[in-house]
Amino acid sequence: MKGHMNSEYGTIVIDPDVIATYVGSVAVESAGIVGMAAYNMKDGLVHLLRKDSLGRGINVKIEDNKISLVLHCIAAYGVSIPAITNNMIDNIKYKVEELTGMTVEHIDILIEGIRVID
Repeated sequence: MKGHMNSEYGTIVIDPDVIATYVGSVAVESAGIVGMAAYNMKDGLVHLLRKDSLGRGINVKIEDNKISLVLHCIAAYGVSIPAITNNMIDNIKYKVEELTGMTVEHIDILIEGIRVID
């Protein structure tokens, strides 16, 4: 389902793919996150996504103009996962609500892997 807002000039419709791409770019800006992950059901492997396909690692659900997100991330080795995920949740919630004007109701962050950063 797409998000929508009514204004005095008409209706604004926001596609979930737009939100997913935006959330992916906000997520990789967070300290301690290496990138977004894509899970391959066939192999059972997790792959790091390139910058141009960050939205593939995010599931967006919109009901009654309330957004629920599930992020599949790869974290940096040696970081505090609770600290980086709490920071990500606050940052994503603030920025998505500012962009869309909709409420972010729920955010799940799944750490799919750990990578060493050089």
